[in-house]
Amino acid sequence: MARFIRPCLLAFWLAAATTPAGADPVANFYAGKQIRMVIGYGTGGGYDLYARFAAEFLRKHIPGNPAIIPQNMPGAGSLKAIQYLYSVAPKDGTYLGVVDQSLVLNTAVSSDKIDVSQFSYIGRINRNVDVGVGLPGRGFQSFADARQKEIRVGVSLEASTAVLLPASLALYGGAKFKLVRGYNGAGEIMLAMLRGEVDMVGGVGLPLLVVRNPDWVFDGKAVILYQNALERHPLLPNVPTLPELGLTPEGVTFLRVVASTAEIGRSVLTTPGVPPERLAALRKAFQDMIADPDYIAAAAQRHIEVSPASGERIDELVRETARLPAAVIEAVNALAKAGR
Repeated sequence: MARFIRPCLLAFWLAAATTPAGADPVANFYAGKQIRMVIGYGTGGGYDLYARFAAEFLRKHIPGNPAIIPQNMPGAGSLKAIQYLYSVAPKDGTYLGVVDQSLVLNTAVSSDKIDVSQFSYIGRINRNVDVGVGLPGRGFQSFADARQKEIRVGVSLEASTAVLLPASLALYGGAKFKLVRGYNGAGEIMLAMLRGEVDMVGGVGLPLLVVRNPDWVFDGKAVILYQNALERHPLLPNVPTLPELGLTPEGVTFLRVVASTAEIGRSVLTTPGVPPERLAALRKAFQDMIADPDYIAAAAQRHIEVSPASGERIDELVRETARLPAAVIEAVNALAKAGR
């Protein structure tokens, strides 16, 4: 028996000696693979900007250094991308997503049953304040004007932030907004506004404007009617927040719910069912990325605003929003049905 055990022990130690020290199963999994970064909107908008920025810097912090390939999947206010990530994409940590910050409100009006609590966020790139913006010479200078005359507002499809903001203000703030639907995101709507098809964009990220159209914000070359936030942004001290514009207690409550989604902002999630060790590795990679001097320097150089938060914190915010009263869910459904 001793003669049999000795060769077995020798074989064991030889195998151990040829195994790399500290071999990482997560690194082994990701080595040589591609990660898809699914973006719920088309190119040129704020979600696209932040998703591609994260994809550029995140890969080197993930064990195994997989390539990250951005993939735009616009449709239904990013609901198409949400459904894909929830039901179709592999649940192994090779798919990430950047989808509408109103994820809970989007899925509340969907015919498909999506349990948003099954998604796991790996981190927030930036808290996002969306604004309603138009160009001078269109006959309005303030939200008070929107209560007096009809304004054509370009929006994406139902239940996205871009439609919820003006639709909510029409219902609860007295705005005479005429929603012009069918666009695939803020980039398309801004072009439509420049062409004169619409008078204003119903919802576009303030950080995107700072990058793409800084003179609109800093030089007053645009008219900003409202901001989707609970508190006024330092860059927009004279622009009212959504809750400030509510005409009834019910309206103020609803508008506060919509405004709270700004805290979710531009965040990166992954599919349900990702193995815990890979989820932990992705979250650590995100934290390493936001501390990376190259990432910080690039954000400053490109004027990309960043205000990060952990994936665990964003999970909490999503769960809080998911505990909406039934009356609020019914109101969201009414808004979506009214625009069909």
